Amino acid sequence: MLEKSLDEEKKLSEKALSQVQLLNQQISALRRQIAALEDALDASESNDRESQTKITTLTKRLNIALAKRVQELARYRSDFFGRLREILSDRSDIRIVGDRFVFQSEVLFGSGDNVINELGTVELNKLAEAVLQLEKEIPEEINWVIRVDGHTDNIPLSGTGQFKNNWELSTARAVSVVQYLISKGVTPTHLVAAGFGEFHPLVEEDSDEARAKNRRIELKLTER
Repeated sequence: MLEKSLDEEKKLSEKALSQVQLLNQQISALRRQIAALEDALDASESNDRESQTKITTLTKRLNIALAKRVQELARYRSDFFGRLREILSDRSDIRIVGDRFVFQSEVLFGSGDNVINELGTVELNKLAEAVLQLEKEIPEEINWVIRVDGHTDNIPLSGTGQFKNNWELSTARAVSVVQYLISKGVTPTHLVAAGFGEFHPLVEEDSDEARAKNRRIELKLTER
């Protein structure tokens, strides 16, 4: 019985030893997997840091390039407005307001109309010559446009005429100016027409003088 008991204990010991060896092998495999995961994580973090560094560098370069483009466009805008000031200086109803060149509507249109009058064609011919010269000077890589903005006074239209409201009138006038400039050779992709109705006045007063100032066409040289 003692020998039988010893044999059983021996078998149990061998089985336990086998299980311990198996567990050791599994632990070793897990350790290798963990090490591989840690290596992959380290590599990923390193790549992330490199990517972030590249992104930061590219962002700085892009901002510098954009700032340079803005400065260039500002210089061309200054030259362009200076040229316009020279060729249109004989009129008090054409002026510079901030970064925009402003024509009073009466210079170009009759009351409630979007057809450019004879005096308006004379002034727009001068403008077209200046824009054509500008197209030769600004480098092709600068995406620029001249935005033509139509504005009206705050007197509502009757709604029975060609235009139902000031939105339609202001937009139609801006489009008329753009179409006239195109007819004089200005590149269409360098022009934008927009209508603002009576909702962006220069003067916040309810007087004939204020309304006259608010009826206008504005030109703005800006980025596309």
